[in-house]
Amino acid sequence: MDKVSLPERPGWRDRAAELGFTFADMGGEPYWDESSAYRFSLREVEEAIEDPSTELHGLVREAVATALASDEWMTRMAIPPEHWDFVADSWKAGEPELYGRMDLAYDGQCPAKLLEYNADTPTSLYESASFQWLWLEEQQRLGVLSPDTDQFNAIHEALATRWAEIAAPGTDVHFAADKTNPEDYATVEALAWAAREADLGAHFTDLAGIGLTEEGQFADDEDRVIGTLFKLYPWEDMLRDDFARHLAASGTRFIEPPWKAVVSNKALLPLLWRLFPGHPNLLPAFFEADVAEALRGGKPAPATARAFAAAEDTLRAGYVSKPIFSREGAGVIITEAGRETERAPDDTYDDHPRIIQGLARLPDFGGFYPVIGSWIVGQTCVGMGLREDASRITHNMSRFKPHYIEG
Repeated sequence: MDKVSLPERPGWRDRAAELGFTFADMGGEPYWDESSAYRFSLREVEEAIEDPSTELHGLVREAVATALASDEWMTRMAIPPEHWDFVADSWKAGEPELYGRMDLAYDGQCPAKLLEYNADTPTSLYESASFQWLWLEEQQRLGVLSPDTDQFNAIHEALATRWAEIAAPGTDVHFAADKTNPEDYATVEALAWAAREADLGAHFTDLAGIGLTEEGQFADDEDRVIGTLFKLYPWEDMLRDDFARHLAASGTRFIEPPWKAVVSNKALLPLLWRLFPGHPNLLPAFFEADVAEALRGGKPAPATARAFAAAEDTLRAGYVSKPIFSREGAGVIITEAGRETERAPDDTYDDHPRIIQGLARLPDFGGFYPVIGSWIVGQTCVGMGLREDASRITHNMSRFKPHYIEG
């Protein structure tokens, strides 16, 4: 893994605007940044990113089964009790998943570490699946990159295949997002593009335009009943929405399915560590309340106490505190050697329960810290995208960086 300075493509911003990539610059700063790119070898992509991500997803599915069978874990994940059956029934029925993005810390030397799993409403999809592939092809054509270079990117093709696996040809799918958010719109458009290639109908609908019919069905702003809905709206909010009591009886098929409320929840991280302590791709993780109890000399659950004792030295050296629900680094606090060293300015989610997680030290490339987003489609890792930030906490103004494989 290395960061390589490269010339930018002439007129790439015009090309981005032409393709609808309207958020390539945000707030006067570049979001898409091709002044440099990250270079990987094929071996490290396959052995350090692809295979571990697929394995981690398998572990996640085991954790889901554990959580859904436990009132304790459902409570700790702050899933409203009135919807426990709704969430669990979707798992028991085998409702299929579509996609997700694991955020990994990787320095090219040590095993990649799972920071969190955005498995319900992950964005940065368009730039990962489409625009960075276009970058590779055009840089090869310009002679900036060798024609022998490649990219770990089968995301779009995998999505089209997955749609064909989980929905019958001709199925109409509504894609819902906030129409005022260009990044969210680009995400659902990328998914709809893949769905159309799978011979499905794809209709965009603004989240605010969805309502309830007299028969208790969800409908769009043109009064079309929604049979299948992909929603870029997280389950932790949906389950607390005014319409939540109608979810189970609506007859709508939701993508992602309700059981993803467990996967997109950062309380999953302590559960993974409880089930698979010492796994090379996991960081020690605990509920903050349990750690506080242990440090006071109290009596947390025996399994928690044992796991905490085994990881105490790691946590003493450095750890991260984060709310179980949050977006774009909000609420994250880094503590090292007992002293707070960095805090995200956004405290929007600070009223939620918190976990702590061992600190993964991101590599420093010229004052920027990259995080790898490994994309899971179905149950397999099929590509990646990188974001880097001048902060060790990756914020919503981080930069997306293309990557390529050489050697």
